[in-house]
Order: sequence, then C-alpha cells, then structure tokens
Amino acid sequence: MNLGAPLFILLLLAQGGLQPSSAEDELGFGIEVAKRGLWQEALFRFEKATSLDPKNAQALNNLAVALEQQGEFDRARAAYEKALDLKPGDAYIQQNYDLFREADDKRNRKAKKKP
Repeated sequence: MNLGAPLFILLLLAQGGLQPSSAEDELGFGIEVAKRGLWQEALFRFEKATSLDPKNAQALNNLAVALEQQGEFDRARAAYEKALDLKPGDAYIQQNYDLFREADDKRNRKAKKKP
C-alpha cells in the first residue's frame, strides 16, 4: 500500500493551514499535486481556483490540462477556449490548446474509423 501520496497531500495542507484560501493558493497546490501525477486532486484544486477567480486564465488553462488527463475532452476544450478568451495571445495557453486540438482531432478520426 502506497501511503506516500496521501501523506504528501497532508503535509502540503499543513504547511498552508487547514485549507488553501485563495485562487492562487489553490492553483499552486494543484500544480504541486499535478507534478506528482495526482490528477484527480489537481482537477479538484483547479476547479476550486476557477470558482474563486473565474477570470484567472492560468487556472483555466491548468484546469483544461487536468480535464484532458482525466479524459474529459469536451470540458477541456471549453476551459482552453475560455482561458484564451480571457488572455488572447498568451503563447503558453495557445500552445497547450494547439497540442490538445491536434490530439483531440486524432482521437476523433480514430473513433470515426472504428465500425
């Protein structure tokens, strides 16, 4: 049984109090857990960050990445598009969206070929 991930989460929470209090705190926490492959927790944190600050393009971009990792492609596309609407011309968000669209188009082509 691997207790490393839950212990890591508890340690991170203990460092910042019982619960992160701002969108930036949630975003930072989400990034840390995403780096460790804890995508469900990252998704939760990015959703919380966007609920606290719906105009945070970085949080929306990270939410889109987490949604993509969880196979929620329609929601990921919507989050990328909203992030780009909020911050048009952001090279980092645009690059992530372009890579997503390329992979999503490929997935859709494969799905159409299957009988």
